[in-house]
Amino acid sequence: MSGPGVRAVWGKVYDLAVIGGGINGCGIARDAAGRGLSVFLAEAGDLGNGSSSASTKMVHGGLGLLDRFAFRDVRTALRERDLLLAAAPHAVRPLRFVMPHRGGRLQRAATQARLAIYGRLGGRSSLGRPAPVALGGDRAGPTLQADCVVGYEYSDCIADDSRLVILNAIDARVHGADIRPRVRCVVAEREGRLWRLAMEGDNGEPYAIAARTLVNAAGPWIPDVLDHVVDAHARPDLRLVKGSHIVVPKLYEHDRAYALRNADGRIVFVIPYLQDFTLVGTTEEDFHGDPAEVQADTAEIAYLIAAVSEYFRRPIDEGDVVWAWAGVGVQADPAGRGGGARSHVIEVEANGSQPPLVTVIGGAITTHRRLAEDVLERLAPFLKMGDKWTAGAALPGGLFPVDGLADLSRALRAGYPFLAQSHAARLAAAYGTRAQTIVSGARRMEDLGRLFGADLTEAEVRYLMAEEWAETADDILWRRSKLGLRLNAEEAADLAAWLGEAAIAGNRTGGARPLRAGAA
Repeated sequence: MSGPGVRAVWGKVYDLAVIGGGINGCGIARDAAGRGLSVFLAEAGDLGNGSSSASTKMVHGGLGLLDRFAFRDVRTALRERDLLLAAAPHAVRPLRFVMPHRGGRLQRAATQARLAIYGRLGGRSSLGRPAPVALGGDRAGPTLQADCVVGYEYSDCIADDSRLVILNAIDARVHGADIRPRVRCVVAEREGRLWRLAMEGDNGEPYAIAARTLVNAAGPWIPDVLDHVVDAHARPDLRLVKGSHIVVPKLYEHDRAYALRNADGRIVFVIPYLQDFTLVGTTEEDFHGDPAEVQADTAEIAYLIAAVSEYFRRPIDEGDVVWAWAGVGVQADPAGRGGGARSHVIEVEANGSQPPLVTVIGGAITTHRRLAEDVLERLAPFLKMGDKWTAGAALPGGLFPVDGLADLSRALRAGYPFLAQSHAARLAAAYGTRAQTIVSGARRMEDLGRLFGADLTEAEVRYLMAEEWAETADDILWRRSKLGLRLNAEEAADLAAWLGEAAIAGNRTGGARPLRAGAA
């Protein structure tokens, strides 16, 4: 795998190469780099561009899994939920869910038993325990139809999924990993005891690396990697599942979410989102096609609208939808039986002295840390590495108490009093303790440079370019910040034009360089 136009990156042989820059790939890179392994991660698009930015934005135990008696999976996920909340209290926040009850006494008893088990499996969680709620006298009641008079409450968390991907990638880089978004792996071949990977960047420049082990964490593109990129023999049975979501203007004033059991047995979540909006999701159906082209279709949007309108006094319609998205997840599907599972599957292909290939199937935002540990455990016979370390480690910007976000916002505003309260709160929630890096040295709002719209400043954009691999307006507006819901079309176009000019200037000066690595 040599020849004109193909060059080695620094002539280096890595311990581990990862294909895929979603939550699984970035979590694996972080864990491996922290154990002293040299890591290279290649992602064909932006980090978190696929399924990992298209979730229901929840960190949870999987209440619906209790219907399948998957108690072990639920217990594991609930433990990971609490660990992730402690590691990233800026990106993960507790949320109380209201489950209104409809039906007879038997159904009510079943719901009560299910939630009691959910609470017990959570152990000594800092989150509130499940409890009955009389909706007739509760703030959550007037939103619902008149026949919803009783219900139950339980706790889980809401998260910024794409920011969790970025936080893992930043921490991987802090520990020495090479994180390369917009670099497509074209071919990976075994050569002796090494993998040889040929890749191509967005600019068309080809180059190559070598690695002792290879992980395929490409999510719904796993089959494409196995069929067209990797010299592999195994073809695991997979199921691709599409889930769609919608966002509408805020449907109610209180700060709790709803878990609505639909007529088909699925739970549809209605979640407060970014102060002024409400998120509704998700659907679930088998997917066949190109995951890059997935969109929420009319039937799925109608399904979600009907689920809300069935329970809420004020129905919603398609005209209320301000944003809709869909993502494709991958599940293990032994013998093509369908149904899938929440837990992940890790397959290792290694024959004799050949370097191993690890294929990661499934997983979730909630359990990505545990999945990474499991992958490293499977690689332990092939690589000398350090011990587990991520269970008690904060993600970048997350070194503050779980209930300290408001204090962090107040401290930021005290140091930079020109910031509006809402601006300081958003920066704290997005970047945690690293928010100060964005405004450092500024004495007035004008010192933060151009204002693109809402409260997105040039200083923040430059930070995202230098520290978080952002290059396009979509990277910034829909994955790093979600400010696409607040900027109008003209403002978004102005941002895109500015980024184009900045990229040209960067090419002339050698490109942007990361700020001080390891800021926490």
